[in-house]
Amino acid sequence: MVAPLFSWEAIPRRIKVSVAILLAVFFAGSIKVDVPDESLSAIRAILLIANETMYGVAVGLICMVLFSSIRVSARIAERQMGFAMANVIDPLTGEKAQPLSMLMEIIFILLFFSANGHHLLLKVIAKSYQSFPIGTIPDLDILLKGVVDSGTTMLLVSLKISAPILAAFLLMMIVMAVMARIAPETNILFLSLPLRVGLGLIMVGVFFPFINAFVKELAQYMDKLLPI
Repeated sequence: MVAPLFSWEAIPRRIKVSVAILLAVFFAGSIKVDVPDESLSAIRAILLIANETMYGVAVGLICMVLFSSIRVSARIAERQMGFAMANVIDPLTGEKAQPLSMLMEIIFILLFFSANGHHLLLKVIAKSYQSFPIGTIPDLDILLKGVVDSGTTMLLVSLKISAPILAAFLLMMIVMAVMARIAPETNILFLSLPLRVGLGLIMVGVFFPFINAFVKELAQYMDKLLPI
């Protein structure tokens, strides 16, 4: 429901349900589970399901927040380029997004799959059953801490990724300010618009080869922040 890749609106619900059933059958056969006795009451069964749901939502939310770092960093660059109003419908999520953020996210997804990142998500699910076996109550403090820390990490990573682009735009603004003082009759606003777009596209093109390094860094952040 909330995990990256599996929660896309572009994936039909029947396929999502089928994948969930296949994963449940796979993990049920590969993980040792202490099945409760036959005297399990309905209230206790509901509480056990609620505990599993709460833990699964927290783990999926942490992965989703970390996965959104690329999108947030791209939106920071788009605002500097003046693309904040260029909204289109993202076919993956069904939400409004900017073209540049969609392009960077799609490239990151392809690199994520090429590095077997979807296997990483399955390993996270397997480890979660080892850390919190079925029937145990997850520690709310650990879950909340992981969610909060993932949000903080997302903002820091997004600023870290977009820092070179922000530095380039800051330098361009300084140059434009000097030109405005040297030649006051020059229309700086008219000149800055194409320069901002051109500089942004150049910096994003230079940045693309470094996205592959973030795929490995994302796996490290998951190991640190996930409650597993």
